[in-house]
Amino acid sequence: MSSGSLEIDMEKWKRRVRRLKLFFPEGQVTRVIGLTVEVKGISAGIGEVCDIIVPGEPMPVRSEVVGFRDKSTLVMPLGELRGIHPGCRVVPRGKSLTVRVGPHLLGRVVDGLGTPIDGAEPQWEESEEVSVNNAPPGPLARCRITEVLPTGIKAIDGLITCGKGQRLGIFSGSGVGKSTLLAMIARYGSADVNVIALVGERGREVREFIERDLGPAGLSKSVVVVATSDQPALVRLKGAFVASSIAEYFRNQGKDVMLMMDSITRFAMAQREVGLAVGEPPATRGYTPSVFALLPRLLERSGMGPKGSITAFYTVLAEADDMNDPIVDTVRGILDGHIVLSRALASRAHYPAIDVLESVSRLMPELVTETHFQKAMWVRERMAVYRQSEDLINIGAYVKGTNPGIDEAISCYQPITEFLRQDLNQGFCFEDVMARLESIGGSSQ
Repeated sequence: MSSGSLEIDMEKWKRRVRRLKLFFPEGQVTRVIGLTVEVKGISAGIGEVCDIIVPGEPMPVRSEVVGFRDKSTLVMPLGELRGIHPGCRVVPRGKSLTVRVGPHLLGRVVDGLGTPIDGAEPQWEESEEVSVNNAPPGPLARCRITEVLPTGIKAIDGLITCGKGQRLGIFSGSGVGKSTLLAMIARYGSADVNVIALVGERGREVREFIERDLGPAGLSKSVVVVATSDQPALVRLKGAFVASSIAEYFRNQGKDVMLMMDSITRFAMAQREVGLAVGEPPATRGYTPSVFALLPRLLERSGMGPKGSITAFYTVLAEADDMNDPIVDTVRGILDGHIVLSRALASRAHYPAIDVLESVSRLMPELVTETHFQKAMWVRERMAVYRQSEDLINIGAYVKGTNPGIDEAISCYQPITEFLRQDLNQGFCFEDVMARLESIGGSSQ
């Protein structure tokens, strides 16, 4: 080894030693207010993990630094507050939260901090430890999106086509079928790996989703991250970041990853709880400014990388079916497309209840053939004409032959509806979807 390379190597190790914390000054809890714990006597930065030592408890309570007030450090536990009292020792760990990732995670269910909860023994032999707060890839480090990623859903593949590395939102009110649609994409999509984050879900629905909706076939190529609604706000937040870190690991292996997160709205609500607890003022509809700063940091982590891809579907709960809700509007402006689910369609037992006319894939024109795109636009035009005249048609006020465009829309209504409907247990290959799309309306275009 030359003297020049030795000097460079020594400089690298000197920098590491200078950054290394060899001594962690302990502090103590002074008071607990709401969700936050005030600590004095420690020197720790935002995002750093601390251990709160509770007398009589076998394990310390992990917590994270979320802010500062006067000369106190504010931390929020990544667990229960029960048992914490003034005087408890607090030890900073000198690093942010990390998660162990590796191929052993496939087929596993983990909690919001990345710990397996499915009863099987953790297998750490092939794992590596990564931060949950990774930065998104640089804009020039991302490859362009040029390939279609089939989802197995006719309405999406035919009329709202998604590409490898694209990010789409699924928007609807409660109870319209967002989770079921995600499960169908996980089961029938062509991605190598699925990473599914259930953020703020009801505990009852988790097992139902895994066993009924996802099934053994879907679970075998999936990693499920669960942070239920009863978990602390910080754990619900970390669940979304842990899922993104797991997806990034598989993307860095050169795989095509499907990241599905249900839901971004509950993620935003968790950040609102954290923000209000540390003294942030409420802004738009009670959401704190940090919510709107955090959303792009999370959503931009998916997409194309230097190798591999993360195609992402994020569900967004529209409060009172309001598509101008601040979270809906913000997420829609960040993502590369949106799929809107309609309560009116769901009430007619039309599933998946995708409102095609309100949905759009911004990359579809660049991904599909000219023939496919023109046929999709032709179908959309017939659907729009029928919707405009639907009231007249239903009350019998429209006379056949009055308008050729309406006549054609009426003749195509049933074939289009049959194309858009799909049973939960049905999946379609992309070629079959194209053949069925071409058959709508025969050769009349």
